[in-house]
Amino acid sequence: MTEGTPAIKDRRVTSGAPDSPAAQEAQEAQAALDDLLLEQQLCFALTVASRSVVGAYKPVLDRLGLTHPQYLVMLCLWEASPRSVRDISEALAQEPATISPLLRRLEAAGFITRQRMKGNERTLDVRLTPRGAALREQATEVPGIMMARLGLTREQVGQLHASMMDLIAATRPGPDDAPRR
Repeated sequence: MTEGTPAIKDRRVTSGAPDSPAAQEAQEAQAALDDLLLEQQLCFALTVASRSVVGAYKPVLDRLGLTHPQYLVMLCLWEASPRSVRDISEALAQEPATISPLLRRLEAAGFITRQRMKGNERTLDVRLTPRGAALREQATEVPGIMMARLGLTREQVGQLHASMMDLIAATRPGPDDAPRR
């Protein structure tokens, strides 16, 4: 049990024979009630874990002059530059309206440029500046620092990442989830 997590009392029903239908029914009813406990909620654990991990990144990213959302944008651009705003927003699973203010701040910091694509004025190309490209060298230390801070091995990070990607995939609407007209 972690600090700050309240102890859960044993609420199992022990009346009747352990394998009797009545005992099983009581245990299922208690399990259904336990499912509503805050500490049993997957959404709660994910929210707290997300805030905690992002908070642990803050001092590391401060040294680079980046916030966590800006770091994610830079990761996209270090993979490929130039990229369109739409491409960045899709890669980060964010709306373009959420990405635009981040891009403005990164441009003001001298890490990127934004300009209209030639031949398609509706598309905004985002490119690394030499300063933004050079920042990648410093950023190569971030994953190792974070693994050490969180007490995780590369293998554990890979397993957590795979589990999170499975959860993300499970929450994405499938063809059967399309709105009906």
